[in-house]
Amino acid sequence: MEIEYICECQSTQTKLIEDIKLFKKYPPCAIVADCQSHGIGSRANNWQSPKGNLYLSFAIDAKDLPSDLESVSASIYFAYILVLALREKGSKLWLKWPNDIYLGEHKIAGIITTKINSVYVCGIGLNLKSAPSFARCLDIELSRDFILDLYFKSLNAKPQWKQIFSKYLIEFGLSKNFCVHIDEKPVSLSGATLQSDGSIIINNKRVYSAR
Repeated sequence: MEIEYICECQSTQTKLIEDIKLFKKYPPCAIVADCQSHGIGSRANNWQSPKGNLYLSFAIDAKDLPSDLESVSASIYFAYILVLALREKGSKLWLKWPNDIYLGEHKIAGIITTKINSVYVCGIGLNLKSAPSFARCLDIELSRDFILDLYFKSLNAKPQWKQIFSKYLIEFGLSKNFCVHIDEKPVSLSGATLQSDGSIIINNKRVYSAR
């Protein structure tokens, strides 16, 4: 993974997508910023991005991922690999469906995935040193660079989707205590049923993502 470190940008996700589209960068590659001025959050909100946290976007071609991974499953796949890697170091974090990482009842990270032809571009914002009042920081002391190395080693191991899904399925019930926004409306996940591709059935409707 070729990693570019920069002091500041509007959004690592926006920058990397643009670089991929303009053929300035080729996967596998990543951008890590010290801070962002317009980080991408849920429902088009800005993700607060002060210095000291992890702001990462990486690009990886589908051919370098497990053959059983569908595009609709990508955000859960990328997010849960990070969850499992940090748990091995002692964290108590968990993945709220479909792409928010929580500690207890508080969000500590968000993940967004975009696909450009055969290339996945995944953005991760993880609170390490500071967080807004409604959120929290990671519960273990690890440096940004250590987390990057840990995460990319875990990703390079190419665990199968079915392996990741079987672990996530066990704890999906934690998400049922929360709501997500579907079609701009808050919807309780209490009655949701997780499907094998990571989508859910809720109110007799299959839903693949929430913002």
